[in-house]
Amino acid sequence: MAFTRATGKHRRTGRVHRTTARAAGVAALTTTGVVGTLAAPALAAEPEVEQTGLTPVVTIGDSIADEIDAQALAQKQAAADAAAREAAQEAARERAAEAAEEAREAKERAAREAERERLNTFVAPITASYVSTAYQAGSSLWSSGSHTGIDFHASSGTSVHSVGVGTVVEAGWGGAYGNQVVIRMHDGTYTQYGHLSSIGVSVGESVEPGRQIGVSGATGNVTGPHLHFEARTSPEYGSDMDPVAYLRSHGVNV
Repeated sequence: MAFTRATGKHRRTGRVHRTTARAAGVAALTTTGVVGTLAAPALAAEPEVEQTGLTPVVTIGDSIADEIDAQALAQKQAAADAAAREAAQEAARERAAEAAEEAREAKERAAREAERERLNTFVAPITASYVSTAYQAGSSLWSSGSHTGIDFHASSGTSVHSVGVGTVVEAGWGGAYGNQVVIRMHDGTYTQYGHLSSIGVSVGESVEPGRQIGVSGATGNVTGPHLHFEARTSPEYGSDMDPVAYLRSHGVNV
């Protein structure tokens, strides 16, 4: 029996273009504008996908895929570079903060050292003088029977200085001491300066080492001009201590 070969027009199977795993990333890159600015024109030049009734697959040529890869790599590198710059800037900020903190601490240390030096600086109450009457020297001139301080040789009008840092607690007439100044020192001790011809400070005033507080004279119970100097544990008479030892303990050569 003769068979007639069936004939008819059949649709030819669509030719598959090159597809790669890169196509899966095209959609993601599209959202960043990579494909929009690069792939779209090139894709337009690709042969139109044949109608197969199946879901079309976007295909791209090798050169476009390579460029997409290059742009993705460039974006990744740019992000890495930005992160590195930020890390470097943060490290620089931290170093600057550390340097500022070190400078602040150094400044504070210097200030504390300067303050310690200021507080520990003592001078003689009269420059280039000497002790003319010793501590606890006996005489009927003193009501206690002995000298409660030391006398520095000085003619009237000689500048009298505070021996250290302190605050004036008395400034005026002191009976047998004549015109006197009493200073509470920073360490809680007291110093007294008697027989002054004039006073140059007021109660409550702060004084520094070497600050002129008055001038020597012969006021009160005296036989001649000089400076009577006492070191005390309180501002009151009778709390005296050895003024030579006191001054020497603070570095004053007397």
